[in-house]
Amino acid sequence: MKNTGNHFQKKVVLTKHVFLFLFFAFISSLNFAQKTTEKTTNAEKLGYPKGKVILLLHCDDAGMCEEANIAVQSYSLKNHIQSAAVMMPCPNAEEMVEWAKKHPKADIGVHLTLTSEWKNYRWGPVSKSSKVPGLVDPDGKFWHEVPDVVMHASAEEVKAEIRAQIDKMINMGYQPSHIDTHMGTLYGSAEYVKVFLETAEEYNIPANAIDLSDKEVRAFYQKAGYPITDEVVDLLSEYKLPKLDNFGSVPEGKTYEEKRDNFFQLVKSLKPGLTEIIFHPSIETENLKSITNSWQQRVWEAEMFSDPRVTQFFQDNDIVLTTWTEIMEKFEK
Repeated sequence: MKNTGNHFQKKVVLTKHVFLFLFFAFISSLNFAQKTTEKTTNAEKLGYPKGKVILLLHCDDAGMCEEANIAVQSYSLKNHIQSAAVMMPCPNAEEMVEWAKKHPKADIGVHLTLTSEWKNYRWGPVSKSSKVPGLVDPDGKFWHEVPDVVMHASAEEVKAEIRAQIDKMINMGYQPSHIDTHMGTLYGSAEYVKVFLETAEEYNIPANAIDLSDKEVRAFYQKAGYPITDEVVDLLSEYKLPKLDNFGSVPEGKTYEEKRDNFFQLVKSLKPGLTEIIFHPSIETENLKSITNSWQQRVWEAEMFSDPRVTQFFQDNDIVLTTWTEIMEKFEK
């Protein structure tokens, strides 16, 4: 298999948390000022109103644990946030899919998972390990970090595993509305990006494909250490399903109020277009605290979008909320 690890590591791929911090700093510094000459956004191409910020709020890590499932389901039942994606290799994935089958309004996809980042709470591939040996660490689980995956796993192994994860959901009787990538792993090499986008087109399930024709967005990802080559830009340009104009994450905060205000600042800084913002809601339990030291941020994220002040903020700032289901309905028209 081709070993791209040393080359990839030289690009200093950042961990997810550092990446998200830099993203927030990046958009804040740019303030996404309107350019004199504007291109047609991907949102406008889909039929959304010109000049509007179209926001796709997305719950990541459903299925990781019971705490995540409860939080995601609560949002959906309250009709606050419908979009989420399930980590199919994780212990509570199947119960989340069974729930989604009974709740047709939910906008549920597959959070394609090739890493197992926590110290003690871990998982391995859906495929037989013997078929994807490069994805498995000495403990029989996925590697902890993205550079380890890129160093050891071929694009063929990645393709086999992500197809197995999608097929698992479909074989359970649920058609995913979208696919995305846990910890950004599928943007870890040009070969992985190609597999990711080709798989999306094969299944006709949209991926969280980011439009990198914007030089500022492209430069950010390159600076963050992602191998955004001309080949990757071309792959995304040729991708036939809907694309995002930008992508971000709910910022952290030292208090709930600070976190909420940081989120407001993030949204106010967005240019018109289709932007996905991810977050990781979970309810508070001792088990969650034993899994991740980010538990407090996740608990606050389970509260934030039921906060009437957040709802009012969207109304006051004329923010249009959408889902992957709606995006594909507009695209197919």
